[in-house]
Amino acid sequence: MNRRTSEPTSTLRGAWRRLVRAAPVALTAWSLAIAATPAPAATAGVSGDPYLVGVSGPLTGQDAQYGEQWKRGFDLALEQINGSGGIKGRPLAYDFEDSRSDPRQAVAIAQKFVGDPRILLELGDFSSATSMAASPIYQRGQLVQFGFTNSHPDFTKGGDYMWSTALSQAEEQPILARYAAKELGFKRIAVLYLNTDWGRTSKDIFAKAATADGAQVVAAEGYQPTDKDFRATLVRIGASKPDSLVLISYYADGAQIVRQARASGLTQPIAAVGSVYSPKFIELGGQAVDGVFTESNFFPGDTHPEVQAFVQHYRAKYHAEPDTFAARSYDAMILAAETLRRYGTTRDAVHGGFAQIHDVPSVIFGTMRFDPQTRRVAGARSVYLVVKNGQFALWDGARPQLAAR
Repeated sequence: MNRRTSEPTSTLRGAWRRLVRAAPVALTAWSLAIAATPAPAATAGVSGDPYLVGVSGPLTGQDAQYGEQWKRGFDLALEQINGSGGIKGRPLAYDFEDSRSDPRQAVAIAQKFVGDPRILLELGDFSSATSMAASPIYQRGQLVQFGFTNSHPDFTKGGDYMWSTALSQAEEQPILARYAAKELGFKRIAVLYLNTDWGRTSKDIFAKAATADGAQVVAAEGYQPTDKDFRATLVRIGASKPDSLVLISYYADGAQIVRQARASGLTQPIAAVGSVYSPKFIELGGQAVDGVFTESNFFPGDTHPEVQAFVQHYRAKYHAEPDTFAARSYDAMILAAETLRRYGTTRDAVHGGFAQIHDVPSVIFGTMRFDPQTRRVAGARSVYLVVKNGQFALWDGARPQLAAR
């Protein structure tokens, strides 16, 4: 696999230029091919019943924006796939079932997909907790569960039918910790975290990594996914005299926490896990989220040719900027299609193919290949971001003013 990881620093733009010069010619050619891919109407030679991929994810509820971004990435990928012959002359399509990020609903969807022989593999769910509730059903039903956003370290330990292209929290939280402690200079950190298995695990990994990087976690407060009023929690946080806050949140709760923190007089700089990297975070947070720091495995300003081809294609179709979740869903559908093309159009072929597939072009990774032991893909790039003037921007290396003790 072509592993190309950038260290996000104040010299990030120079690093991007060096990496672009090293980009493989094959990927450049692939990128140009994406840009030239016809729309679905130009599907010469594609006919017959479609091969089906099942998708379990949120289309309604507080995580709906993630599902919407997924659909955009899927549809963009299908334009390329079906515009270039589909799967052995037949189109590829997906059945997207709305889980509302509810584990109970994900279980019902899993039962439906396992019982439908047309579904060749499943993508989702969005959160690790929701996916892991359904994993036993996919494992027993011998249907690959491709949790492409599932970062919980234990997700792929649920069985040999669980695979993911998400960076494990065991890898991602140390990146956030380094950004907070080493780059931004946070010393006394208060952590607010989603009180789910994913959130608690992420908090524990972050706290350990931040301590190793020279910071101190002076408070850690969990909250429920349904919570809307964080004022009492923020009072307790303030009493610990932190010089900074770190959020392990999704975009909706993260935006609400920042708004209430600023309204209650907490002026400390705030960093958040990459799950907040969504246009909806800025829409919901308004001016309050200006100055919030985060990190991501994708940014439209990345000058790698495969990234720019994807960004240009996305802009042309949607007249908007893509985020990480659109890029991840695009990659996931491309990988699914390549597996079906190379190894066959049965559930068994998909299961065996995931263990063998390699050199699949990727926006996030450059190229993708699973480690058959961990059933994850390594080598994601990472960038440091900050909300600036109502939009996400590359961090310029400037440290924030820390709150006095």
